[in-house]
Amino acid sequence: MAPPETNNKNVLDSVIYKYTSSSTQSDEENKLLKETLNKLREEIEKLKSPPLMVCEIKELHEKTAIISIPNGNQFCVNISDTCGKLRAGDMVLAEQKNLTVIKVVPTTKKFNVEKFVIVEKPTVTWKDIGGLDNQIREIQEVVELPLKKPELFKKVGIKPPKGVLLYGPPGTGKTLLAKAVAKATGSTFIEIVGAELVQKFIGEGAKLVKEIFEMARKKAPSIVFIDELDALAAKRMEIGTSGEREVNRTFMQLLAELDGFNELGNVKIIGATNRKDILDPAIIRPGRLDRLIEVGVPGKEAKLEIFKIHSKNMTLEKGINIKALVKKMENFSGAEIHAVCTEAGYFAIREDRTMVTKDDLVKAVSKVKKEEKLEGEDYLRYFG
Repeated sequence: MAPPETNNKNVLDSVIYKYTSSSTQSDEENKLLKETLNKLREEIEKLKSPPLMVCEIKELHEKTAIISIPNGNQFCVNISDTCGKLRAGDMVLAEQKNLTVIKVVPTTKKFNVEKFVIVEKPTVTWKDIGGLDNQIREIQEVVELPLKKPELFKKVGIKPPKGVLLYGPPGTGKTLLAKAVAKATGSTFIEIVGAELVQKFIGEGAKLVKEIFEMARKKAPSIVFIDELDALAAKRMEIGTSGEREVNRTFMQLLAELDGFNELGNVKIIGATNRKDILDPAIIRPGRLDRLIEVGVPGKEAKLEIFKIHSKNMTLEKGINIKALVKKMENFSGAEIHAVCTEAGYFAIREDRTMVTKDDLVKAVSKVKKEEKLEGEDYLRYFG
């Protein structure tokens, strides 16, 4: 049995240990609470601090700069010592009260217009287009040749055309032609829908057109493809609504870009429309969209070529008379021939087959014809 003195010492040591450990734990908790409190205070200060204004540097002097604020006004302001090196054209953050430049905003190379357009490097080649030999030759002369051999035009002493207009029924291959010439020339393909250029507020559409052409020049060689051009370039009327007047302003900006002081250089314009008859004469006169290329419904030989292109990766039953099948595709466009191949594939998939038979193709032709007839009846019902 241990003596009483030893027991008292052990009890005292355990009490001291418990007190020390609880004191250490309290200190850690206090430290954690203080850190949390400081973070919350910092967040509150951030919420209380006024926002900084995004401005553009126009000119630089010794210790001051001329900046342009978003509403267009310009001011001569001081520059903070912590700002670093500045150049004209930089985007900066400025205090709202005295407009002192605080810091530089890192700018991105992307343009704001990229959310309105499709910028890509197409993969469509001339081999993917069938039955349009004459149209291919014409677009190669106007677009491909000036981009590949500009010195040839200098020797002859003429300026190459600025662009072409592709017109004809829907689904005949106008977009494919534009993508194929972009692929052949290694150009950046900028695709725009005419209706997207018409904006709500005054001047926004014109600004958008200007930025698109600026982007095209910086990404040159490039091809600007404006689909559904009639949405923007329809014949102008003397009397119209405010919306029509805004469309006209945007259209005039497009004409100014085609005619303007800034040379288009390695930028070519391709317009596409189903309604050439309603276009304003100003857009299709020589010097703007110089060459007008009709892309019509393909003939018998052209349909055969198009069918072979769309069915080259399909497993077809042997012994199918393709010429007889193509004869049934009367007044079919290239898109409708592609639809026949797709529908025939679906008929085979429904019966769990990988081979497409003659019956599949015949049923597909009938289905596409029926859908085309229904669309025509709907058109006559509403507009006839």
